[in-house]
Amino acid sequence: MRTGRPRSFCKEDALDRAMTVFWRQGYEGASLADLTEAMGINSPSLYACFGSKEGLFKAVLEHYDQRRAAFIAEVMAEPTAAQVAEKFLMGVTAFVADTSGKNPPGCLMLQGGLSCGDNVIPETLARHRAEKEAMLCARFEQAKKSGDLAKSLDAAALARYLMVMSNGICVQAAAGASAKELREVAVIALANWPGVVTAGNTKARAEDGAEKYQPA
Repeated sequence: MRTGRPRSFCKEDALDRAMTVFWRQGYEGASLADLTEAMGINSPSLYACFGSKEGLFKAVLEHYDQRRAAFIAEVMAEPTAAQVAEKFLMGVTAFVADTSGKNPPGCLMLQGGLSCGDNVIPETLARHRAEKEAMLCARFEQAKKSGDLAKSLDAAALARYLMVMSNGICVQAAAGASAKELREVAVIALANWPGVVTAGNTKARAEDGAEKYQPA
């Protein structure tokens, strides 16, 4: 049986390069010419592998999620809800404020869909963000059952609170806020966590440096 021509590029590398283009320019701002140039392939190869620009973007999002999977697993494994909240928010802060040049500032999940007229893309991004929120909600429901969180607390609201704070931090990072400024915001957000985290304790941990909280 005849097979197609083998792919002549590394898919993982190509996705990394496409991710940077979408991250910097957004879905609509990223032209096929920009993408193929960054990926080092031609348009027929892009279509053969990913089907379309939208297919490429969805593959990039899956790739992005896979690269963050270890960090999310570490967050969920923290022994208390307060430590889950701290690990998550400080980790996001460290990641989006990365100034090493490895990634653009901000977050692909937000930057990718800004000013996008196609409803499919914002909805896809919203679904990916909702998955993280659902994981946090489930973890906080577990904390309520174990007695770590008061049964009167709303696990969904706590998860939403962290997502709202982290999304705001991502937007500020993309606008040029420094790592120090973003950590200061995270400290204030965590000081409002119900009953356990103190501002002084969280501030001391934040001052250890962003590296401690850097997602994989």
